[in-house]
Amino acid sequence: MRVIGVDIGTTTISLVVLDTDSGEVLECVNTPNPAAYPGAQPFERVQDPEKIVSQVSAQLERLKKRYAPIGAIGLDGQMHGMLYVDAQGKAVSPLYTWQDGRGELDAGGETMAQALSRLTGYPMATGYGLTTHFALTRLGKAPRLAAKLCTIADYAAMRLTGRPQPLCHASNAASMGLFDAQRGAWDEAAVERAGMSADILPEATASCTILGEDADGTPVACAIGDNQASFIGAVSEPEHSVLVNVGTGAQVSMAGRAQRPLALCEQRPLEGEGMLLVGSSLCGGRAYALLHRFFLDCARMAGCEADSLYAQMNEAALRVPGEPSLRVDTRFCGSRSNPQERGSIMNVGEGNFDAAQLTAGVLWGMADELWSFYDEMSAACARPARVLIGSGNGVRKNPALRRVLGQRFGMELRVPEQDEEAACGAALSAVGALCGGEAGARARRMIRYLKEE
Repeated sequence: MRVIGVDIGTTTISLVVLDTDSGEVLECVNTPNPAAYPGAQPFERVQDPEKIVSQVSAQLERLKKRYAPIGAIGLDGQMHGMLYVDAQGKAVSPLYTWQDGRGELDAGGETMAQALSRLTGYPMATGYGLTTHFALTRLGKAPRLAAKLCTIADYAAMRLTGRPQPLCHASNAASMGLFDAQRGAWDEAAVERAGMSADILPEATASCTILGEDADGTPVACAIGDNQASFIGAVSEPEHSVLVNVGTGAQVSMAGRAQRPLALCEQRPLEGEGMLLVGSSLCGGRAYALLHRFFLDCARMAGCEADSLYAQMNEAALRVPGEPSLRVDTRFCGSRSNPQERGSIMNVGEGNFDAAQLTAGVLWGMADELWSFYDEMSAACARPARVLIGSGNGVRKNPALRRVLGQRFGMELRVPEQDEEAACGAALSAVGALCGGEAGARARRMIRYLKEE
């Protein structure tokens, strides 16, 4: 069977056509997201949902004609953000993305996000959909015709199927806040305590189900969150694996249910009753970019100009065979538990203060922080992993980081062949929605991995 996965990102929209019998990605399309436009205020980060739907629809039409018959369509998208729809299911607002700053507006001596956190008891951040809704409600700027709110991926699925009301998967619902992941339901009492009506909340489901059919009769699954989609699309054996993603940021994800409180990580809905444990680095891959900037500055001081030194940095780190004696704490942007925390360079000696040791030290510092998340989550669910999956450009483009991650985690590192893991995960979730969980699991076992050179 051939299925299409759609990943609606903040800056790009990606689609894949996946052959579930072979695990082969027949085509991958990656286009810029054309929907962003300047807001009326500098703190606004908004996009036109109709432009997104139009782009998705056009690409789907082309791929369906080329690879017919298509068994199902799955979607995922940028989490946390939201838009309003009317009673007929049409957008009556822009998409307020996860970067929107209304949560930082003054709410009488505290920010909107702080006020909502105080009123509800939930840690609500700026950019969360219900934080944005709270701010708009307080300011009297919520659209008069708004009947429900939803994520952009929910909206695209609605428009494809002609459904008048959104059905929000728990992974998307939890990303907007005030969602009880343990019960799989909105905390309507908390919403009401904050002075908002629970009527605005979309119906939520823990299962990825078929939402309806598009105009050509192709089944469309309800959308899922992009973090969960990336895990599904990269990990063939979820019960035995841990996923490390390194791009600008970095995350560790592992399927399981925590049996005790988590200090460093969080628990998010995955599929059905399943949960995903997630640890996120505030700096992540930016730590390596900061070191790159430092080396470029050094080159300029010496009268040399270079556009990139990443290849030379990777080669230098590979010359350090094991853990370097120069120790680097790469929490240069702080941590979620302590945003004011900063990194450091330790154990500096006359024999180890050189470019290779410093580069390797940064890579090991990145790996150390990610391993600390894994250490907590594996202990919390009493289930260590035996396979390490790596994704993101920080892993794909850096053989030195791949080696360091494998050494630090003490596991073989596998990298998926297809780099659009989220779109693949959306496609695989559609297989499960259409054919059942066992069919989805069989399709996931077909995920292919690169052979390390």
